[in-house]
Amino acid sequence: MKSPVVERLTARTFTVPTDAPEADGTLSWDTTTIVVVEARSAGHTGVGYSYAAGAAAALVSELLGEAVVGGDALSPSAAWAAMRRAVRNIGYPGVTSSGISAVDVALWDLKARLLGVALSTLLGRVRERVPVYGSGGFTTYTPEQMQRQLTGWVAEGIGAVKMKVGSEPDRDPERVRHARSVIGDGVELFVDANGAYSRKQALALAETFAREARVSWFEEPVSSDDFDGLRLLRDRAPAGMEVAAGEYGYDLFYFRRMLDAGAVDVLQADVTRCGGITQMLQVGALCAARGLRLSAHTSPALHAHVCAAIEPLAHVEYFHDHARIEGMLFDGAPPLREGGLWPDPTVPGMGLSLREGEAERYEH
Repeated sequence: MKSPVVERLTARTFTVPTDAPEADGTLSWDTTTIVVVEARSAGHTGVGYSYAAGAAAALVSELLGEAVVGGDALSPSAAWAAMRRAVRNIGYPGVTSSGISAVDVALWDLKARLLGVALSTLLGRVRERVPVYGSGGFTTYTPEQMQRQLTGWVAEGIGAVKMKVGSEPDRDPERVRHARSVIGDGVELFVDANGAYSRKQALALAETFAREARVSWFEEPVSSDDFDGLRLLRDRAPAGMEVAAGEYGYDLFYFRRMLDAGAVDVLQADVTRCGGITQMLQVGALCAARGLRLSAHTSPALHAHVCAAIEPLAHVEYFHDHARIEGMLFDGAPPLREGGLWPDPTVPGMGLSLREGEAERYEH
């Protein structure tokens, strides 16, 4: 029997205002752009997306579609290789990788729908519940805003929450102490500096955060490209504090170099940046080979199914901005309960569909 082919690939761009000003240690924003890709074959539509610049949509239309359309709809890994070859002369990391990631996710979703199985089933589910941690605590938030957000997640049964630090290092200990005071003792507290600190700043603050607020996770204390600095922090951080980075990894070589450097206790990867599901599975294998855990960066609705199939998973980042947008623009996002996401094993693919009436308001 002849396999179905990919008949059509489309990409659309939507920009959604935030519900309040947001900032971290190195950047501020008031809108978020999402590029949504749909792949069609034999009456079925697969959905993928990336939180990327609108240029990723143009890349899909102008270059990636030519590499994918007409190919075997049941072979997303072959399509990935074809896309990788097609972008040789324009460069892979960044917007290009984000575009490829969105297409790759759509093709895996399409394959699962064509076969009539949930994506997590197709990939080989190892867990029904995918644990999450709540993520937000932006540096622009007032103490009252942060308290409402963090305690709201705790009330939903989430056992760990993360806040942003780094924009005003002198104020960070006070903000972190406040976060600990409002979430209580039974919840883990994470901090994310987005590379804002120098090495010596980060070392000093690691001690302070651990001593005064029992912080157990220090994400990007220095630039994620500073592998030596990350290794220094990992070696000298207080007992019980894990150093994490990797969300800006676009290819396997980056992740391998980070692991070779011994730079992290937990590796992060983002399915919307790292090359989609095809490469996310390979990043998971790298972690398994090193005996390290993998934490998925943001995009919770996309990560739920693939992370149900990655054995060395620590958790998925339930990022406020992305969880909100996914709830607005899509039907079928996996429910949050008991501190985790529950991908539906009875619905083909990921079960996501674009909510056209709502989405059109933000399209450009």
